[in-house]
Amino acid sequence: MVLFMNWLLKTAQRGWVLLTVVGVVTVGGFVIDRFHGVFGSQHSVETRTDNIVSTIPKYVTYEVDGPSDTTGMISYVDERAQPQQERFTSLPWSKTLTTTVPSVFANLVAQGDSSRLTCRITVNGELRDHQSADGASATTFCLVKAA
Repeated sequence: MVLFMNWLLKTAQRGWVLLTVVGVVTVGGFVIDRFHGVFGSQHSVETRTDNIVSTIPKYVTYEVDGPSDTTGMISYVDERAQPQQERFTSLPWSKTLTTTVPSVFANLVAQGDSSRLTCRITVNGELRDHQSADGASATTFCLVKAA
């Protein structure tokens, strides 16, 4: 019997930590649950899905230049980020797009039957890219990742 009492006493001495942790976790969980009810965090949060609309227009101008009798093809991305193609029979060529979206991806590729082509992309009058190509049936491209 003395042996059993010694074992019970040693177990109680070691088990008080476990009992204390269980008690603190139980009381903490109850308190947190009550705070959720008081502060209303169990209500769903409504998120706004309105699109950001800019009212400041952007003017993106594509330009291709070279010898005036050059013919060829131009591929560009329009204001809705859709690919477009146009043929030209003389240079210079230009196209201005107007948009109010917050950011524009501008890309222009030009190929002609001359030995020199130059492309430019300007946004609101500011030159953003300028490239030139030399060689037979010159091909050049300009790119503005975000305007």
